[in-house]
Amino acid sequence: MRPRAFITGITGQDGSYLAELLLLKGYEVHGLIRRASTFNTTRIDHLYVDPHEDEVRLFLHYGDLSDGARLVTLLSQIQPHEVYNLAAQSHVRVSFDEPIHTGNTTGIGSARLLEAVRTIGLGTRFYQASSSEMFGATPPPQSESTPFYPRSPYGAAKVYSYWMTRNYREAYGMYAVNGILFNHESPRRGATFVTRKITRAVAAIKAGRQDELYLGNLDAVRDWGYAAEYAEGMWRMLQADTADDYVLATGQAFSVRDFLKFAFEHVGLDWRNHVHFDERYLRPTEVDALIGDATKAKEVLDWSASVTSPELAAIMVDADIAALASPDGKWVDKVTLDTWAPSPQWQIKS
Repeated sequence: MRPRAFITGITGQDGSYLAELLLLKGYEVHGLIRRASTFNTTRIDHLYVDPHEDEVRLFLHYGDLSDGARLVTLLSQIQPHEVYNLAAQSHVRVSFDEPIHTGNTTGIGSARLLEAVRTIGLGTRFYQASSSEMFGATPPPQSESTPFYPRSPYGAAKVYSYWMTRNYREAYGMYAVNGILFNHESPRRGATFVTRKITRAVAAIKAGRQDELYLGNLDAVRDWGYAAEYAEGMWRMLQADTADDYVLATGQAFSVRDFLKFAFEHVGLDWRNHVHFDERYLRPTEVDALIGDATKAKEVLDWSASVTSPELAAIMVDADIAALASPDGKWVDKVTLDTWAPSPQWQIKS
């Protein structure tokens, strides 16, 4: 029997990489997509093949984490073997502006999905996308045993989801795991996230289309990895004999200033000639340093990151330069596509 997976947040950065990976592994993949007046499937458009063809293996379903009844209906119909909850209001700075919405989707949404799985009685394996933002002000390095001290509505909502996942595992015997992923980026990262904001600006400045870039705190230290590698870690968590929680990280620390330097130097530019400070991009409460200890993932899952910030900046800059040169303005994630070369097919089922 072909394994079936259900992914919330399939149109996001992580969801698109995970969908590619699972399709390559022979899965039938079902994704949750919100109904909108625009079709927000850019990150998975390259997976499209006419649904009238044979062997369609990727299906999209309209729904939302705010609608628990719809989640029950979909899971009952699909009967997935694995559920990956990647959907969220995932922008940390925006969570200060929309704390209630963030709590309802990033936090309570996870509980709705867990409860749907429990209510139906599915024997599925459940993955919850937790975040290094849960550690917040706790000094690094941070591992699975590090106390949480979130410094944003987003981080607080993720802590709620983390403990609900553990509670359902311990109370109901569900195979439910938390993947505590440190910052992971790619050419598919949203344009308002700092790494992508930097690499898009580098490409535009190099091309002569702009000259300045405005940023907030350049001293924040992060552990940046490549999102495509982290999708493999998610999958491995659900293949383990026992459900448990894992940190995924590179273990290396770089500041925003460092990332700027890597990105600009990749095209022969000096970032100091183009970058300016804007206090509007500061958070009300800042997280100084997030540096992960992924020893457990290495020992139990045989997973480790190979791409760190200098290589990651180059991958992203090259993709954004290629996007500017492309007639349709779309990026091409050559590192992933040349490696995996998936050829799945999909259709929407409403």
